[in-house]
Amino acid sequence: MGAGHHTIPLMDVQGFHHLAIQVRDVEKVTAFYREVLGLSELKRHYRADGSLRSVWVEVPGGGFLALEEVAGEPEPGPFRNERPGLFLLAFRIAKAERARVVEAFARAGVALEHETKWTVYVRDPEGNRVALSHHPED
Repeated sequence: MGAGHHTIPLMDVQGFHHLAIQVRDVEKVTAFYREVLGLSELKRHYRADGSLRSVWVEVPGGGFLALEEVAGEPEPGPFRNERPGLFLLAFRIAKAERARVVEAFARAGVALEHETKWTVYVRDPEGNRVALSHHPED
């Protein structure tokens, strides 16, 4: 189905709900999204034994990010690669906010992986790729 094809939809998708990311250190990764990106923590989920299983952080616009604890090690790798699958999580910012975003990353000790005229790219503490973009606004 290419763009512009209008057929009777099979279902009524109403928007973005959430994205789940598996992480080793839920607290450390949550702190990045909460303190560096400024996303609000919505909810914490615990296992039967009382240990933290998951933290949900709100993404403005109605969705959320579920940070789910797993025991495995994050896989280090280059920012660009040829591996199929989820590549990055991009958040919308206003063009006027870009300099403040870059400054905030510098203050937090978060290295910029890449920049284009529209987007700033970084990694969260476990190497997940995160972008802040004002595309298509130059």
